[in-house]
Amino acid sequence: MPRAARIGFAVIAATAVAAVAAGCGLGPGAGTSNVSLTVTSHFGTTPVGSVTERRVPGSETVMRMLERSFRVQTQYGGGFVESINGLEGDSSRHDWFYYVNGIEASQGAASTDVHHGDRIWWDLHDWAATDSVPAVVGSFPEPFQHGTGGKRLPTTIGCAPDASAACSTVSAELKAVGVPVADQLLGTGSGTDSLAVLVGTWRDMRGVIAADLIAEGPAGSGVYAKFTGGGTSLQLLDPTGHVAETLGAGAGLVAATRDQVSDPTWLITGTDPAGVTAAASALTPARLRDHFALAVVNGSDVPVPVQAAK
Repeated sequence: MPRAARIGFAVIAATAVAAVAAGCGLGPGAGTSNVSLTVTSHFGTTPVGSVTERRVPGSETVMRMLERSFRVQTQYGGGFVESINGLEGDSSRHDWFYYVNGIEASQGAASTDVHHGDRIWWDLHDWAATDSVPAVVGSFPEPFQHGTGGKRLPTTIGCAPDASAACSTVSAELKAVGVPVADQLLGTGSGTDSLAVLVGTWRDMRGVIAADLIAEGPAGSGVYAKFTGGGTSLQLLDPTGHVAETLGAGAGLVAATRDQVSDPTWLITGTDPAGVTAAASALTPARLRDHFALAVVNGSDVPVPVQAAK
């Protein structure tokens, strides 16, 4: 949402949290464990710092954990993060956003509880092209391991007929990190309250809601990449939404998105079967770490959106 709207939401959220705390006398609770917190800028390309806490205090929130681990300046009753370790948002469409298990937060950090295994990620970036990136891939194996709000969700793999090898790679990687999966034919739907991983060429994705969102560009999906030429070319966009690079045969993409009501859908796709296979091979924590989305071509990984050369 635009900066002004997010500030207004932060004020409401901070006020509500303060009222609840004052009226209900919240206790410390039992606490939780194994929570990581990562802070970056420029869509994950510039690391700021990270911590992992084996034991987390009871009644912990995302904001409390951030403030215990970094130098934080807030505004509007503590509900809006202005700076972290001296890095500030500004009026030229640069602000702090946060994700829990790869899902963009739907409320203020002061009112978001921390759960076992959560991977919290703050990033300072340009929102000129879109004010919402609803899902990212850089916290893999989340959200598959621990889900959302402390609830693990079932995972399905929708596989296109021409992508059986890539589907086997995806299934094996998910099972290797302890995530059971159910296989089904691409396009048959995964139902509600579940996470879907769709595997196939861009041509195979026709009619899939998540693919339709990506086709709308960053404003529709939060993904800074678009397929053109009937799926034979992959355009990689910069933070302003302009084309920075165009890939052809053998290009793959790992991306995630969601609409307003559904859980995230991940797409392992490409310009052709070779591109899909390359994208499937990139489904590892090391290769996806801190990337909003990832393109793969000729054995090289290209984080998306594409940043200007420094």
